[in-house]
Amino acid sequence: MAGHGKVVWLTTRGRRTGRPRSVAIGFADEPDGSVLVAANDDSTAWARNLLEQPACRVDIGGRHFNAVAEPLEGADHNRAIAALILRYGTPAEKLGHGPSFRLRPVPEESS
Repeated sequence: MAGHGKVVWLTTRGRRTGRPRSVAIGFADEPDGSVLVAANDDSTAWARNLLEQPACRVDIGGRHFNAVAEPLEGADHNRAIAALILRYGTPAEKLGHGPSFRLRPVPEESS
C-alpha cells in the first residue's frame, strides 16, 4: 500500500492526561508494513508521548492498525530521515534534530 495517503494520522496517549492525542505527520513506508516517522526536535509532543508510551494507532488513507513505536538511532535514524526527505522533497528545516521511530504493526488478536 505504499504511497496511499500523504500523511499518517498518528494517535498517541498523552503523557500527563492519558488521553488520546492525534497529529498528522509525514511518513515513509517500509516493505514489512511498518512506517518511519521523525520529529523536528526533542520537544515535539507526539514524539515525547511515544517515548513515554510506545503503543499508538496509525491511520494512513484506508489502512488502520495499532502499532508499537521503536526509537531509531545511528544508521537507522539516518536512513529514516533520508527516506522522509526523498518522499517529501526538501526537508523541513529541523528534520532529523528530534527522535525518529519505526511504527511496527501489532498483530491483531483473534477472538
